[in-house]
Amino acid sequence: MAVPYPDITGALLAGGRSSRMGGAPKGLLRLHGRPLLDRTLELFAGLFGESLLVVGDPQAYAGTTVRRVADEQAGLGPAAGLQAALKGAATPWVFTAGCDMPFLSVAGIGLLAGRRAGAVAVVPRWDGHLQPLHALWARESLPAVERAMAGGERSLRRLAEAVGARVVEAEAWGAVDPEGRAFLDADTPEEAARLGLLT
Repeated sequence: MAVPYPDITGALLAGGRSSRMGGAPKGLLRLHGRPLLDRTLELFAGLFGESLLVVGDPQAYAGTTVRRVADEQAGLGPAAGLQAALKGAATPWVFTAGCDMPFLSVAGIGLLAGRRAGAVAVVPRWDGHLQPLHALWARESLPAVERAMAGGERSLRRLAEAVGARVVEAEAWGAVDPEGRAFLDADTPEEAARLGLLT
């Protein structure tokens, strides 16, 4: 079956230590009875040319059938996940999402994809902040990402600025995701409960 975005890899970043969640893998949180990991990878399979699961521990999520790539540098958070995704992808573009983001926006992904021409990354801004976890990154941005990381940068927002990301402003984003639900995530048990997620 043809997918809408064959030149994009969906990269699910699942390398965090989940320390504020008591160490439980956040990708295994359940929404409507299904693990977020399974729901998101199913979404990716219907949209993208390939999918990747980016992990901190090479043995993490060993039961999944999707291709896994491991962070090269421990302790660098999502920046290391982005680096691993850009290096591991076989397509020219990568869509990143955190494994604890239950409400990814298909319409939002389409909006980002439509703004790619001439860009090296396309990142939404919501509530005054860049949202680089629900974003598109060209593989050609990897050298700039790695230069910034070598200089000590760990913030995905600052990496987006360093590569000169094209920004989709809140007004445009609000037309497809009026409440910004795509950017919600669960870092604590309380946040998970608020989003309707179960362990």
